[in-house]
Amino acid sequence: MKITEPTPGAPCWVELGTSDVEAAKVYYRQVFGWRAETDPREEAGGYTMLYLGGAPVAALTPLYAPGQPTAWTVSFATRDADAQAAAVTEAGGRQLMPPMDVFDLGRFAVVADPEGAVFSLWQGRSFAGAAVFNAPGSLGWVELATRDEEAAKAFYTRIFGWTVGTHKDYPQWGVDGADFGGMSALDEFYPDDVRAHWLPYFAVAGVDAAAARAAESGGMLLVPPTDVPEGPRVAVVRDPQGGHFGIHGAGTEG
Repeated sequence: MKITEPTPGAPCWVELGTSDVEAAKVYYRQVFGWRAETDPREEAGGYTMLYLGGAPVAALTPLYAPGQPTAWTVSFATRDADAQAAAVTEAGGRQLMPPMDVFDLGRFAVVADPEGAVFSLWQGRSFAGAAVFNAPGSLGWVELATRDEEAAKAFYTRIFGWTVGTHKDYPQWGVDGADFGGMSALDEFYPDDVRAHWLPYFAVAGVDAAAARAAESGGMLLVPPTDVPEGPRVAVVRDPQGGHFGIHGAGTEG
């Protein structure tokens, strides 16, 4: 992505809600080399920060609600979480968790677009978000899978003011033209029960080696290493608990 630091309207953080935090710590250490630190405070609910060296890059959480699936959630930075959450509702989306404070770190909300794709809003205070982007082992791209591309464009440009560019028939989201993600169609090749969703992509030094580590550590390759025409080499993985994520070659995004 062309975003290199937390920027209003752009992805600033990702966290995995998982059925087995301890197993996820081991898995993602093997795949990306992440170091895990769990907040010991009871009120933190087992929130676990993931570090690349000394830089926070992502987080793990237990599943807090009955029926909640293991899944990665992308957070977008905002100057005002309350106003942004209200804008989501006004545009036809839903508030799954209304805005609330997280200690002195910031204020967040969990919302969904009109098709049900879940994402978070983060109003940073003492914690702005990830300390590094695009480097191997950090967030490098986000992608919305949707069944209605035109409706998605209308919704996200309304609430965030994103620019929408196109690279070889692939719509790309951006902030003032600085692209950070794209959009793919959930067409007839996808089962009806696959809902709209956001998928994070993490940059890696070598896609084939990282995909091999992901599979050997207990994950499943949903999309094996593949060269996108005139684009990056990518793969999509399901972790042992069912969380989906993508990987791409560092420096080849967007």
